[in-house]
Amino acid sequence: MKEIVFATNNQHKLGELRAIVGDGMRILSLSEIGCHEDIPETADTLEGNALMKARYVKEHYGYDCFADDTGLMVDALGGAPGVYSARYAGPGHDSEANVNLLLENMKGCSDRSARFVTVIALLIGEEEFTFEGRVEGMILTERHGEAGFGYDPIFQPVEADCSFACMSPEAKNAISHRGRATQKLIEKLKTIDI
Repeated sequence: MKEIVFATNNQHKLGELRAIVGDGMRILSLSEIGCHEDIPETADTLEGNALMKARYVKEHYGYDCFADDTGLMVDALGGAPGVYSARYAGPGHDSEANVNLLLENMKGCSDRSARFVTVIALLIGEEEFTFEGRVEGMILTERHGEAGFGYDPIFQPVEADCSFACMSPEAKNAISHRGRATQKLIEKLKTIDI
């Protein structure tokens, strides 16, 4: 079976991606290869952060790997939180605080259009590839649903009549930003012998 490292320790992302990929490939997490350090994400773009993480794993651990970075871009906020989505309310990656701050900053905004964007960087041998997935939607005025993670309770994609947090994992993965970027990754991996 093909084996590749996903440069994350985020169990939500790991589970979501393993579900999308299915049984055709073994996806290893950072902890499974013994990487426990906090990999820097200091680029000013999603692509830059994804490449930074993947290159770190490749350089320090020698594995072919891929990494992702995701941002929620809100039109009324000039594209914020964007590349800072995970740290919007501070460095602690606190999803509740991030959602609270976003809802506070959106009070009184009539334009609630937004999009989730995921960029995946893949490093195989000496080659680097990037894949982007995006989903258009809107920011709700309050939380809806218990599933998902991060901003899912307040993001409603245009293809649905509910938030990501109200969807089954399968329904979300079929239309999500990460699902779309991952499908492009899978198609590429099918053409490469790893």
